[in-house]
Amino acid sequence: MTASSALRDASATETALGAPAPRVPEDVHAVMAAIGQRARAAARALALAPAQAKADGLMAAARAIRARAPAILAANEDDLAAARAAGMSAALQDRLVLTEGRLEAIAGAVEEIAALPDPVGQVTESWERPNGLRLERVRTPLGVIGVIYESRPNVTADAGSLCLKAGNAVILRGGSDSFNSSRAIHAAMVEGLVSAGLPADAIQLVPTRDRAAVGELLAGLGGTLDVIVPRGGKSLVARVQAEARVPVFAHLEGLVHIYVDKGADLGKALSIVKNAKLRRTSVCGAAETLLVDRADASRLLAPLVTMLLEAGCAVRGDADTQAADARVTPASEEDWRTEYLDAVISVKLVDGVGAAIDHIETYGSHHTDAILTEDAEVAERFLNEVDSAIVVHNASTQFADGGEFGFGGEIGIATGRMHARGPVGAEQLTSFKYRVRGTGQIRP
Repeated sequence: MTASSALRDASATETALGAPAPRVPEDVHAVMAAIGQRARAAARALALAPAQAKADGLMAAARAIRARAPAILAANEDDLAAARAAGMSAALQDRLVLTEGRLEAIAGAVEEIAALPDPVGQVTESWERPNGLRLERVRTPLGVIGVIYESRPNVTADAGSLCLKAGNAVILRGGSDSFNSSRAIHAAMVEGLVSAGLPADAIQLVPTRDRAAVGELLAGLGGTLDVIVPRGGKSLVARVQAEARVPVFAHLEGLVHIYVDKGADLGKALSIVKNAKLRRTSVCGAAETLLVDRADASRLLAPLVTMLLEAGCAVRGDADTQAADARVTPASEEDWRTEYLDAVISVKLVDGVGAAIDHIETYGSHHTDAILTEDAEVAERFLNEVDSAIVVHNASTQFADGGEFGFGGEIGIATGRMHARGPVGAEQLTSFKYRVRGTGQIRP
């Protein structure tokens, strides 16, 4: 598809959904430059928008999502039909599919974000100097945020809502697989914002499938983009990190581990491991590797492996795990580095918590890792030494989600170490400035 045909297709899609169809230039560069300029103007307005206006806009957006549910679900079915025709795996289709229940959850998350305390203008620290100067550090918006994501259409609402709550304009570039679904959700979001008096350009969706648009975002849109958030697979994140000319909140793959320590409560372990792996296999918090303490393998290993197999999960394991059940297939070196996003898990025996930590450090992605143990000292060692954005004791890794953290939603799970780490909610989408108040002081 050429850039011009993609843009015409996008315009037609928006018109079909009832949103105004702008005159779209033929050139992708010109389209993206215009988007950036509109976003910058919207960001200036949002930075000064009252907290109540932003909350009202998001509540209206949630109502619009519910009102437009038939159109959104129809658009999603178009995406699913194309995905099935292209041979997309069942696991990836699960990321793409919308149901009435999932759509209601999307609207509910927007409402939850609307109800959160507004981070903009919050004074995080204040003090007075001996010379009488009074200083305070206050949260401010980042500006214009670019979000590049793949199949999940819910990101359109989550990312748009969180950025707006933090006073930022956002430019969303969804995946081609979810193009129609994202356009439908975006149209509803804009309808809600405008009804509350907020700028329509506060949340923009790139109106083309053309990959050249991604390159324009990575180049920074002529200086109008302040930060990029990639949310997707390893190849997407690698490209963004390699090519971006603006700061990046990296969201790496979820190569998630669960370590079951000696003496662990077996009933608790069976329940947690099953949920962590199989509740939804396609989410980034799903467990991909199970590590079991060799010192208690005779009690723990076979029940855990049998439970997984009987629940429909394929198990790839080391020699000890294969010996525990004939249905286990051999694990390769690559398995320890694989995010399956499917009903597959790799299993290995390790010599205690130290070896588990070493394995996680060697193969993990610093996303989410968990320990199941009744030994408080071992738990604290794991929580302190595992250098992941989220570390968990005696709970499912599928709690690695901004909504479950009380953030209302998330724009992604940041696995880097700069600025934001873990679920990126509204608060993490702010910067800060210092306000200094004096009474005539001059510096000697």
